[in-house]
Amino acid sequence: MALSFNRRWRLRFPITLSVALIGLNIALMVCWIVLLAMESYWSAMTIGIVLFALVLIGLVLYTIVTIKEVQLNLRQANFVDSVTHELKSPLASVRLYLETLLLRKVDESQREQFYRVMMDDVDRLDQLISQLLQIGRLDAIVTEAELEDIEMEPLLRRCAEIACRAQHRPPETVKLRVQPAFARGARLAMEMIFGNLIENAVKYGASIPEVEIDVEFISPDRVITRIADNGEGVPLDLRRKIFGLFFRGGRELERTQKGTGLGLYIVHTLVRKMKGNVTVHGRGRESGSVFEVSLPGRSAS
Repeated sequence: MALSFNRRWRLRFPITLSVALIGLNIALMVCWIVLLAMESYWSAMTIGIVLFALVLIGLVLYTIVTIKEVQLNLRQANFVDSVTHELKSPLASVRLYLETLLLRKVDESQREQFYRVMMDDVDRLDQLISQLLQIGRLDAIVTEAELEDIEMEPLLRRCAEIACRAQHRPPETVKLRVQPAFARGARLAMEMIFGNLIENAVKYGASIPEVEIDVEFISPDRVITRIADNGEGVPLDLRRKIFGLFFRGGRELERTQKGTGLGLYIVHTLVRKMKGNVTVHGRGRESGSVFEVSLPGRSAS
């Protein structure tokens, strides 16, 4: 509770201070104009108005920059909280199972179950470390790779299988409706883009998630991939922010889903580097979100 109050205060203080300074500047400007107008000092009044206007513009710009900096700091604090949790949880789990295996005898079926859980935790750690390493080399993933025409159907099907397995969901969770199509890009980048989006759709879906993937053309050289889930959806005011670095809605201690806020930033960056675009929309009267990825491509027919 104290931590939450402290973070809110860190954002409110610069806003309150800046608003007060802007209000004071406007009051002084009005007084300056009234006094000089009464004395008919038009030249001095003009110079004063210009100077006051410059000060006002500076205060507004300072306010904007300060608020953005505070918001970035809050996102970084959330990121540190989430990464700390993501690192400690699987390590604690692996340690617990190893201690159990060392301190007591277990039957073969229990041993196999322990090994499977530990492997899942190791995979979780590996995925987190991979994401952290990928942030520093997103440019190289596209610029140093050979661009190729990649068939969408097998790529999406493989990403869907991996996502369902990672979230312990049956393969039929994801339904594909894919027109025969090729997208042009770097294979590793494409796997990262659609792997992240499909896993998010499964993770943030309803208690029984349902994910639908559609691929179609909107022009002769653009391939559109839509990934729809049946979760709570993304609020309208967050639909641009969620692609920012470290961004996750809400506060870390209140979350029910794992994550670091890196996945959608990676998706957005890689899509842009391949001359594409990614957006998120609602599903009309249905609950959930639709992530739409537009990439250069061609029909397979």
